[in-house]
Amino acid sequence: MKRIVVVLIVMFVSVSATMAQEWQTNINDAKEIASKESKPIILVFQGSDWCAPCIKLDREIWSTDTFKKYAKDNYVMLKADFPRRKKNTLSEKQTKANALLAEKYNKQGFFPFVVVLDSNGQVLGKSSYKKTTPENYIKELNAFTK
Repeated sequence: MKRIVVVLIVMFVSVSATMAQEWQTNINDAKEIASKESKPIILVFQGSDWCAPCIKLDREIWSTDTFKKYAKDNYVMLKADFPRRKKNTLSEKQTKANALLAEKYNKQGFFPFVVVLDSNGQVLGKSSYKKTTPENYIKELNAFTK
């Protein structure tokens, strides 16, 4: 019986790992991957612990199996998080990197704010939270890359 439980746990962890979405936090790394793999960069500005629409966007789009499966093969995901709670504080280096991204791509300070970039960091399109399906959100993001 213990073996069955262990096998099921291992299988679950394996499936979860393959479904995991890899978020980049460094623009240069994201550009390098995007260039090598010929993929657009999806830059997401969020306040993960205070912004209700950001949390909804994560739950309704980014965290869905549909989006994660598609993104893994088609996008380089780049996160610029701006948490407010002390327990979620980012490193000083990451905080500065996110601030530089905001200076360049999110001057108005909108949250959530989604910017589709090419591998050189040129803006292809912009979006935000919308009450929609993952499939329709993917269509909207892809429209910027055509």
